[in-house]
Amino acid sequence: MAVFAPVLSQDFTNQAAKKLVIPAQKIETVRTDYLGLAFQVNLVGGYYDAGDNVKFGLPMAFTTTLLAWSVIEFGSSMPNQIENAKAAIRWSTDYLLKAATATPGTLYVQVGDPNMDHKCWERPEDMDTPRNVYKVTAQNPGSDVAAETAAALAAASIVFKESDPSYSARLLHTGMEVFNFADRYRGSYSDSLNSAVCPFYCSYSGYQDELLWGASWIHRASQNGSYLAYIQSNGHTMGSDDDDYSFSWDDKRPGTKILLSKEFLEKTTEAFQLYKSHSDNYICSLIPGTSGFQAQYTPGGLFYKASESNLQYVTTTTFLLLTYAKYLGSNGGVATCGGSTVTAESLIAQAKKQVDYILGDNPAKMSYMVGFGNRYPQHVHHRGSSVPSIHAHPNRISCNDGFQYLYSSSPNPNVLDGAILGGPDNRDNFADDRNNYQQSEPATYINAPFVGALAFFSAKN
Repeated sequence: MAVFAPVLSQDFTNQAAKKLVIPAQKIETVRTDYLGLAFQVNLVGGYYDAGDNVKFGLPMAFTTTLLAWSVIEFGSSMPNQIENAKAAIRWSTDYLLKAATATPGTLYVQVGDPNMDHKCWERPEDMDTPRNVYKVTAQNPGSDVAAETAAALAAASIVFKESDPSYSARLLHTGMEVFNFADRYRGSYSDSLNSAVCPFYCSYSGYQDELLWGASWIHRASQNGSYLAYIQSNGHTMGSDDDDYSFSWDDKRPGTKILLSKEFLEKTTEAFQLYKSHSDNYICSLIPGTSGFQAQYTPGGLFYKASESNLQYVTTTTFLLLTYAKYLGSNGGVATCGGSTVTAESLIAQAKKQVDYILGDNPAKMSYMVGFGNRYPQHVHHRGSSVPSIHAHPNRISCNDGFQYLYSSSPNPNVLDGAILGGPDNRDNFADDRNNYQQSEPATYINAPFVGALAFFSAKN
C-alpha cells in the first residue's frame, strides 16, 4: 500500500495522518486498446481514482502533482512520514513514466472501460471487466491530460532531486518531452476519447489551463528560461486573466497563479506581478469581510462549491490558502483586497477552520476522514471497502453478486483508513449511504492536498 501520511497537530488532527492510505493496485500488463487492436504494454502501478476500478490518467496525474506540491512546501513538517509520502508519489510516477515512454509518440491515459466497470460491483481481485487501455497521440491529442502528466513529473522531480538525483532527472526529462507533445499537438482528450472519459472526467475547462500549469511546474523544476518565455508569451491567452475560483483536477488556473506568484514575491519580477494580483483576487474571494468576498460557506463554516464531492474543493482551497500564506510570510507580503489587506495569519486561520471541520469540528460531529475520530462514515462508496476481503471470503464474488454489498445496510467490512469522502451538503447534512456517491465516495485528489495541510498544522503544535 502507498501511504499518504504526514504527522499532525494535537487537536483535531493529532492522529489523522496515520489514516491517510490508498488501496493497492491490480497489475495491468497485457491488454487491447479501445479500437480492439491487441498489443502488449506494461502499465503496472498507479491509482484508481475513487471507489471504482479504473485508472483515469487526468485525476491521477493531478493527485500526483498535488501530493508532490504538498511535500515541496511542507515536507519539512512531516519528518516521520516523509518516506511514506515519497513512496506514494513514486508509486504513481513509476506508472506515469511507463505510460509516457512505452510507445513513441503516445501517452497512455487510462486503463479500464469505465462504462463496463460501473455496471459491476466487484473487488479488484475479482475484476473481469474489459481492461482496455486508452491513449492520446498526435492524431488524437490530449493536451490537458498530457500537460497535467508533465506537471506531475516535473513536481515530483523536485521531490526526488536530492534523495535520488538520477530518478529526478529522468522525471524532469520525461516531463519536458510530454509537455512538448501536449503543446505541439493541441486538443482536448475529451474530444479524442469521448465516452471513455466523459462524463467521468471530461475536461470541461479545456486544455489551456493545463498547458500553463505544466509549463509553470517545468519552469520551477528546471529554471529553464524557455519555459519562462513560454509563460510570459502565453499567459494572457491561457486563462491567467480570468479570476476563476475553483481549483480542481479539471481547472488549474488558481493553482497556477499562486505557483507563479512565488516568483514575483521572491524576486519582484514585474513579469509575474499579474499573478500576484490575481492570486490576491482569488484569496480575497475566500475571506469573509473583504471587498472581494464571494465564496459560499455552510452554516457550520465549510467552504461549499458543488453538490458532488464538495470536499475536493475544500482540500485544494485549504492547500492554496496555506501555500500562499507561506509565500507571503516568507517575503513580508500581504494579500490586497481593495482598500484593505489580509495577512498570512488570517489565511492560516481560515484554512484551519476547514481542516478542523473535515476532522470532526462540525455540526454533525462527524469526521469525514474514514477511520479517524470517534464517529466517521461507515457506508463508504468503494468496492474494495464494501465487499468482503479475499481473506474473509476466498471464493470469487462476481460482477452482479457484488451489488448485494452495495445495497446492504451493514457497515463496510473493510475500513478504508484515511480516505476523505465527498462530504456534506450546503446545509451540513451528510447521508452515510453507500448509494449516495456524491457524498460517500472517496477520491485520491481529495486526499492529496490534505497531506500538505495536515503537515503544516503538525508543525504549529
